[in-house]
Amino acid sequence: QMQLAESGGGLVQSGGSLRLSCTASGGTFNTYAVAWFRQAPEKEREFVAAIRWSAGSTYYGDKVKGRCSISRDRANGAVHLQIDNLKQEAAAVYYCAIGRPIVSAMATASMYYSWGQGTQVIVSS
Repeated sequence: QMQLAESGGGLVQSGGSLRLSCTASGGTFNTYAVAWFRQAPEKEREFVAAIRWSAGSTYYGDKVKGRCSISRDRANGAVHLQIDNLKQEAAAVYYCAIGRPIVSAMATASMYYSWGQGTQVIVSS
């Protein structure tokens, strides 16, 4: 079973940027959709973005459109999430996940069956 690992989280000032990365061991992303979700304390897990690895098509949650960019890094077998103009509401643990690349279900957490441990993003004012 593939293992996912997130990196790139940390403390950032409000208005700053971060790039999160997701890598896999025990397999490749070739046939999957790779998604980012986030979860803040006492809130439900929220869809951020997803990419269908083979096609390169991208999908974004309504709250992050215009502030995030998801991309695939073929050379390193990674998926990156660039987050710009970070605000306090973006503070959360960010998780990457893989699932079948079903377009109608990209934002549905239950469609993803392997998750990383998460990386925390803290936004300071």
